[in-house]
Amino acid sequence: MAEVTETTAASSSEGKNPAVPETKRLWSDEVDDEEVQPTATEEKAVSELNVDALAIDENTKVNKFLDEPADSRIQAVTTGDTPYTSASTFEDLNLSPELLKGLYVEMKFQKPSKIQAISLPMIMTPPYKDLIAQAHNGSGKTTCFVLGMLSRVDPKQQRPQALCICPTRELSIQNMEVLRKMGKYTGISSECAVPIESRTNNRSRPQLPISAQVVIGTPGTIKRLMSQKKLGVTDMKVLVFDEADHMLAKDGFQDDSLRIMKDIQRFNSHCQVLLFSATFDETVKNFVSKVVKDYNQLFVKKEDLSLESLKQYKVTLPDELAKIGVVKDRILELGENIGQIIIFVNTKRSASMLHTSLVDLGYEVTTIHGALNLEDRDKIVKEFKDGLTQVLISTDVLARGFDQQQVNLVINYDLPVKYEDQSEPHYEVYLHRIGRAGRFGRKGAVFNFLMTDHDLMIMRKIESYFNSPVAEIPSWGSEEGFKVALKEAGLL
Repeated sequence: MAEVTETTAASSSEGKNPAVPETKRLWSDEVDDEEVQPTATEEKAVSELNVDALAIDENTKVNKFLDEPADSRIQAVTTGDTPYTSASTFEDLNLSPELLKGLYVEMKFQKPSKIQAISLPMIMTPPYKDLIAQAHNGSGKTTCFVLGMLSRVDPKQQRPQALCICPTRELSIQNMEVLRKMGKYTGISSECAVPIESRTNNRSRPQLPISAQVVIGTPGTIKRLMSQKKLGVTDMKVLVFDEADHMLAKDGFQDDSLRIMKDIQRFNSHCQVLLFSATFDETVKNFVSKVVKDYNQLFVKKEDLSLESLKQYKVTLPDELAKIGVVKDRILELGENIGQIIIFVNTKRSASMLHTSLVDLGYEVTTIHGALNLEDRDKIVKEFKDGLTQVLISTDVLARGFDQQQVNLVINYDLPVKYEDQSEPHYEVYLHRIGRAGRFGRKGAVFNFLMTDHDLMIMRKIESYFNSPVAEIPSWGSEEGFKVALKEAGLL
């Protein structure tokens, strides 16, 4: 499928929907610059940084504003002597009246969430240190970096000043919607930099230089715009990586992300870098230490990452037919009035098989995966977000960052495993998947389907890794066990 980059500029004050976005993975054709070797001074600085498990070392300190018991699960580590004070209200952040109006009138917020109260002062207090932030799904991370970007923009300067990079087109659109809603009264302009399918693109129309003050997009498109000199970075104040663990992973977008960061820092060494994700594996943590210097940290221990309001269950099943039967008879029938459901599978083939089986049985379900064309993906996501469909079958294209507050139930039809070693669970993807339910402290449930000895082994490893046993449904053939589980989760 050929694709051509198209961007659409719109002021957040206009309240327009963002442009049609892009495919999950898009690599530029140009050759990367030769790697710049660090100087001896830089090597020394890197070697002194210790981010093993984002741990505290001798040169860092736990910030004293985290002494309250309610904060015990969130650990903040700061560098330098800058004092930070937790924000109990949005007024504590010295925001403009226009931003406050957006928070209260458009977003309907009353006060900062826990992660917002802690991270926003770290983001918005000079000298604007870099931040690595890890916290629960549904805890309000998006508001942190969106508000951080909007607060730093000079409305009088009509040039790009803040850039947010996202791994998927769906997440780019979602973040742009939040930014335009929150910044509605500021007059700050924004642009969603995404490609569209060539059949809908006017090839004769030249790509105009981007003048929007905030740009959100995916790495391949952003990198291409920068290489074509259509996206200037000389005035960039904030660079955000959403779902940063995937953006900086070797099997994700590490090369493009590093190139973008290098190009921006070449022209503006003081650009603040914000890394946000629900998870950071060890490889990414080690990589972060080499590309981000003198940063503050905010993180949660892995055993505390599973959401408290979310009830997790495992169901042992004899065969594939039984899996389909449980979805139909035990979950869709019982869960008819409990909200929306996402069923995660590992492959497009599995998604198509399950979709066909449920449709043949008379159920209305929609399915999304990376092989669909862009228009169909947009339509499916919009219908689900608008509440027109209740059940969505998805590969991991929607595992990260997808925010739909009406989703109360997630089914891991296939347990997530690492692509390169399928004997190992993909712990980060598991956490991202289950985080689609029970958003922002709401009640939710997760059912994990176990069919083979391999599934049982993967589930045991997941329970051990998070130090959190998962309750078992006694018998897959009994409706009562599922009723009890849904009642325990507060969904019946």
